[in-house]
Amino acid sequence: MKTFEHQLIICIVNEGFSDLVMDTAREVGARGGTVVSARGTANKEAEQLFRIDIQPQKEMVMIVVPTALRDDVLHALYKEVGLNTPGQGIAIAMPVDNVVGISDVKPVDKLEQKTEIVEDKTEKHNNDNKSE
Repeated sequence: MKTFEHQLIICIVNEGFSDLVMDTAREVGARGGTVVSARGTANKEAEQLFRIDIQPQKEMVMIVVPTALRDDVLHALYKEVGLNTPGQGIAIAMPVDNVVGISDVKPVDKLEQKTEIVEDKTEKHNNDNKSE
């Protein structure tokens, strides 16, 4: 069975809750996402079954995360924007076969790399001045 390095998490919430989705996902390690306006199509029977009013205007938040973060993100979303919250959200995860355009370097790692570069340049500059 093929293992996947990344997962696509799709969270569908009532309009106005996409920021809470992203804030929640970031708290457990996600880095960014894409929000798409959507419209729900549930019928009255579904409203009665789940005993909730279904708001037709939705936001769909798509977040690509490393597979290791999938369960943490899903659990956090369930707690913060799940069906029993005003966001009335649902979330699913799907394996992603391949990804381009996403850096595996964490922002902290980038900062450390920049610091190392500056330190190297400073050291080189100091050595050049000593040899003059």
